[in-house]
Amino acid sequence: MRALESWVLSYLLNSLWQVPLLFAVGWLAAKIVRPLGAAFEHRVWVAVLMVQSALPALSACDLTWSRALVPWGASAKAVAGEVTLAIGSGVVSNGISAPDALIAAVAVLYSSVCLYFMLRYFWNLLRLRRLHEEATAVTLTAEQATCWQSYAHAMPRQRMSIAESLRIYSPLTIGCKSKLLLFPAGMAAKLSAMEFESVVAHECAHILREDFARNLLYDFLALPVSYHPLLHMTRRNLAATREMVCDELAAGEHNRNTYAKSLMHVASLLVGSQQTPTPHAIGIFDTNTLERRIMNLTGKLKRVHGARRAISLTACAVLGLGVVVSSVAMSTNVRAMAAAQDEHTNGSAKRLQVSSKEMQGNLIHKVTPKYPIEAKQKHIQGKVVLDAVINKKGAVENLKATSGPKELQQSAIDAVRQWKYKPFLLNGNPIEVETTVNVTYSLAK
Repeated sequence: MRALESWVLSYLLNSLWQVPLLFAVGWLAAKIVRPLGAAFEHRVWVAVLMVQSALPALSACDLTWSRALVPWGASAKAVAGEVTLAIGSGVVSNGISAPDALIAAVAVLYSSVCLYFMLRYFWNLLRLRRLHEEATAVTLTAEQATCWQSYAHAMPRQRMSIAESLRIYSPLTIGCKSKLLLFPAGMAAKLSAMEFESVVAHECAHILREDFARNLLYDFLALPVSYHPLLHMTRRNLAATREMVCDELAAGEHNRNTYAKSLMHVASLLVGSQQTPTPHAIGIFDTNTLERRIMNLTGKLKRVHGARRAISLTACAVLGLGVVVSSVAMSTNVRAMAAAQDEHTNGSAKRLQVSSKEMQGNLIHKVTPKYPIEAKQKHIQGKVVLDAVINKKGAVENLKATSGPKELQQSAIDAVRQWKYKPFLLNGNPIEVETTVNVTYSLAK
């Protein structure tokens, strides 16, 4: 149970700072690729959302090896944050003591928030099902019916239907296998043939891209970080760029101005209506970005190709990869340790197994090993691993080499024997610990 609490708290702590960091990087990357078109900007925000959901879970795992991938990984104690929580009354050196009740309360509270968002997710799916069942047939003019049939025939692999509903305020599309384009009740009759075609073209672009199914997937993956305000900003940017992509598909290259005018007129019909978004549904006016969409449609097209395009994409890829690797390397790991009473009786402590990484923070005096001349001449190098016992005063005892070149082992033992550590505390008292010491010999200059 404590291991599960530790993992949940690690995920929570990492998501608190990683989500804002990834949002900032995504915003910068979106600026870089904006000249390449809305499709590239949309892909950036999709990637940001996916990484915001997955990275805290990855960081909650034991990935100390990742610190070697970044230049500052060697100084892991200064960069990486390992938080050791002594659950109960125990006190651990280099850690934070927290009572059982507090740790459990935080874990339960966060789990309850996640459960709330999950229940709301599935409740909204039921609402969409009822919306589909309650939809009624829409009356189309002959011209509108011809337009709809032409789009339906152009996408024979899609099961498409059209209807209207009293429960929506703007046109939208729902359904994964069987797609349903819904108009607000009475709206179709108010639209001209061009305006009707613009709406249908836009929603068919959503159908062609399978945006409804994708949106369900994005919302589901983001459930563990749905509590974070910046996650919702990421989703708004994703939705806004998605609508611009569909605008470009619907307008094509030749009738962008006409499409923009139709879009504005359809939007004017919604003024004064009760604009309550339908969860998970994909609607033409789900985002408050109409001005930007119109500017994107009516502005002069500037296609970026060649070296500039390659440089922009490479810069975003390098930026994103660097931030992900650095975030994992700097992740916070919550490790729950039992209270002292669980492992010790009447104040007499046994030896504790402590990682070399944790003991590195207690090191106060270090003697650099001397490189054996004979080993240098023979170009022998590598890592020597020593088992050691650190006594209650912080002195090194019982050194034993377990691996590494034999020519280097005695040099490592002679140096490490002189090292000095701060006493490792448990329950406020010094305790002997067993650990390992890694000594690396390298001839590289």
